[in-house]
Amino acid sequence: MPKYYEDKEEDTRACSGIREDFKACLLQHDCVVKEGKLPSECLKEGHCKALQTSFFECKRSMLDNRSRFRGRKGY
Repeated sequence: MPKYYEDKEEDTRACSGIREDFKACLLQHDCVVKEGKLPSECLKEGHCKALQTSFFECKRSMLDNRSRFRGRKGY
């Protein structure tokens, strides 16, 4: 789940929880922190794959007409 702070502005965009977790996963991964690589390079190596897939599914569900009844995937 996303980390909540008292002073933080609320993000009302779709898939904001997954977006925040995906960003935190990439920026705190050893690939970025210790090796000094770019987050895009670490994605190509396959790090944080589960969150990347969840974020993709959430964004894709926004275009799906069935989501009007089922709701968006993700949190």
